[in-house]
Amino acid sequence: MASNPLVQYILLRSDLMSTLKWPTGALVAQACHACTAVVHMFHNDPVTQEYLSDLDRMHKIVLEVTDEESLRKVADKLSSNDINHKLWIEQPENIPTCIAVKPYRKDDVKQYFKGFKLYK
Repeated sequence: MASNPLVQYILLRSDLMSTLKWPTGALVAQACHACTAVVHMFHNDPVTQEYLSDLDRMHKIVLEVTDEESLRKVADKLSSNDINHKLWIEQPENIPTCIAVKPYRKDDVKQYFKGFKLYK
């Protein structure tokens, strides 16, 4: 299915670094936490199992959202469309930082991520 690969979308708040001055390592950790959590949550899902069956070819797309409000809007949209994901909320600060979507076929979910840029 090379024309419609399995992908995992990750959305990370850009203001955590630019405004709140979080270090790069902390941002990477947020994405890692969210990805690990969503794979655990949907471990028995057949698409997740297929994604995990070829560890050397996992495909992730990391996008940026501007702030907490934007992140929450995406989470709400995903929930209302039954797109399985994890909104990672860093504790003990209780700060929403990242969304990781369980693996899907790209064509099944790409419409939810149009307009977002790759994280830089």
